[in-house]
Amino acid sequence: MKNKILIIVSNANAIGPQNRRTGTFLPEVAHPYAEFENAGYQIDFASLTGDTPYLDALNLADDPENLKFLTGKGWADMQKATKLAAIDTSHYDAVFIPGGLAPMVDMPEAPLLKQVIAETYERNAIVGAVCHGPVSLLNVKLSDGSYLVNGKNIAAFTTEEEDNYARTDVPFDLQTALTDQGAIFHAATPWSANSIIDGNLISGQNPASAKGVGEKIVTLLENVKA
Repeated sequence: MKNKILIIVSNANAIGPQNRRTGTFLPEVAHPYAEFENAGYQIDFASLTGDTPYLDALNLADDPENLKFLTGKGWADMQKATKLAAIDTSHYDAVFIPGGLAPMVDMPEAPLLKQVIAETYERNAIVGAVCHGPVSLLNVKLSDGSYLVNGKNIAAFTTEEEDNYARTDVPFDLQTALTDQGAIFHAATPWSANSIIDGNLISGQNPASAKGVGEKIVTLLENVKA
């Protein structure tokens, strides 16, 4: 029986006082998608509202995996993402949240998303996120009342990276917010590949880390199957 992956994406398309255009950052969904597809997994998409999600970084379409995602099944399926509330997430072996600035708009709170992540984590399925995607881990409380990220090794978009990318657009600093909830934050050199496994939680720092997050999700799933 093949593993099932649910990719949960933001529905936001603008952020900040200047209404900077945004969406899911193309390589952060396309590169993990390629890893899941190569492993033969069932890949489904959910969005918070069920409306058509947006993509950012289309200027990177010349990358082979990005191009394959855009012209193949990936983007076609993502455009038809199901509303998260309509999905029984208990059937999935992993949930994955890609970044882009968009999740900073609609994922810091999002009660159902927090519930899905907590339930997925507590049944020992895999929770993965990359770049700004780990904002989805903020404010997730486990059944014992503790924050999910408390005491966990986490990688996400760093303060240093944000200072040189979208500081005036984001509502808060992601590294600081995760650390404030007890995360053990691992910051590598800006824009370098950095992905981390802590139990069944996998996180990555930036677009260069997306492939590694996908690879680690596949590795964990294959180890469970074995």
